Amino acid sequence: MRAVNRPATADAKPPELPFWTWALAATVFITLARMLAMRVSPLGLSPDEAQFWLWSRTLEPGYLSKPPLIAWIIRLATLGGDAESFVRLPSPLLHAATGLFLYGVGRRLYGGATGLFALLVYQLTPAVQIGAFVITTDTPLLAGLSAALLAYVSIQTASGRARLAAAAALGLALGLAFLAGYSALYAVAGVGLHLALSREARRAWRPAAALLAVAVFAVTISPNVIWNVQNGYASLGHLAGEAGWGRRPGGPLPALAFLAWQLAAFGPVLFLVLTGGAIWLGWRRRLKAEDKVLLAWTLPALASVLAQALIAGAQPDWAAAACAPGSVLVAAWMLRWRRPRVLGGLLAVHALVLALVLTGQDKPQLLDHIGLSAALKDLRGGRDLTQDIVSRAQIEIATGDQLSAVAIDDRALFNIAAYYGRDFFGREGPPLKAWRAGPIPRSEGELVSPLTPAFGARVLMVSRNGANTTAMQAQFRHADPVSISELWTGPAQSVSLDMFVGDGFSPAKR
Repeated sequence: MRAVNRPATADAKPPELPFWTWALAATVFITLARMLAMRVSPLGLSPDEAQFWLWSRTLEPGYLSKPPLIAWIIRLATLGGDAESFVRLPSPLLHAATGLFLYGVGRRLYGGATGLFALLVYQLTPAVQIGAFVITTDTPLLAGLSAALLAYVSIQTASGRARLAAAAALGLALGLAFLAGYSALYAVAGVGLHLALSREARRAWRPAAALLAVAVFAVTISPNVIWNVQNGYASLGHLAGEAGWGRRPGGPLPALAFLAWQLAAFGPVLFLVLTGGAIWLGWRRRLKAEDKVLLAWTLPALASVLAQALIAGAQPDWAAAACAPGSVLVAAWMLRWRRPRVLGGLLAVHALVLALVLTGQDKPQLLDHIGLSAALKDLRGGRDLTQDIVSRAQIEIATGDQLSAVAIDDRALFNIAAYYGRDFFGREGPPLKAWRAGPIPRSEGELVSPLTPAFGARVLMVSRNGANTTAMQAQFRHADPVSISELWTGPAQSVSLDMFVGDGFSPAKR
């Protein structure tokens, strides 16, 4: 019998779009909005961004303070030019990938609705909204960790070749996350914690899959491990210095400050859902197997950094690794508790914050008017400060006496000057060097581009806010009088530069 196609009636409902379509549409819309705001923004690079760009000019398997992936990514992104928008371009793209990975995690563990809400929770998290405008090591770190989490979840249900492929993907993603930031080891701890607590998780693995994951991970991180061995474990020493054990006070107040920052970074209500839900469900023994996977990947970062805050204080972003799995948990629990409208309302508020952030990037004066100019202090003034230094160097050169170097005593100012003076230093003018206050390098500039007697014949010395002017003058056979230049970098924000020319640089023996 021949089938008859009936025309759709007026009462027929159109088919609902699948969740992945909404996830992709939301990702494309948010990413394009971020890229547009980045393209038209007048804000300059931060000192850390300038430092990463400087690293990207000389690709290495490791650097003093960070692993190398951030430099490799920026080198690829700046093939089209060195403008700020090219340097930052990987950030919104990597955050887009992270959100889609988390959609996959949520869909596999709980279903498509959870995956969609997990993506939105992550993309609209205040820390991600701000972080998507700048390029930091947390950006590729979170992309790698979310890809690793998706691979790990896939292993639980895969078999045969699919399990081996997922194991290889896990090793590769964790390795790339490690090359982005050493806090990727929190995820390694999360894998160990989950395997220790879950018999089902252990049963999902086979020796071949485990060996493959470990081998791929080891091969991926090997360039940075070898670099550290060859350089006296420089990164380990830097991390120990940042931890500040025995040198900085810890205690309840730094711990509370760390938790307060997490409330602001994740969103107050959503962070309370994450921490309160974990405590309540754990106490009542109502955690599902899916919850335990995500908690095992979330807790190591939060617990370790909270302990660090109690010992010697901690930076707010040190627990960034918890953001990706935490976003999926929050979405899953809010839907399980039948609070989709509450979650939708919270996300709507976060979307309004996103609109404010994007507008503020385009028109920074708006943030000045509402008292948030301090949030932009590292993104302003770089061009003007560099131009002041370059102009002084050009005046000295115009007198007929060539400069052998320009040396700066501040890490942040050195990085900014290297970026915004890239067409002058080492090309039209003298090379840029970093002045070291002591025997141990405190920054990458002091390690690879220190001021030495070989470049010390006639040097323009620059001290930010005059912090080291006297000590710098004492290291020259002759030093001209100091000139002080003050530049306003924003409302109620200024930087002064002490500059003088010194002849015959001869630092004390160390």
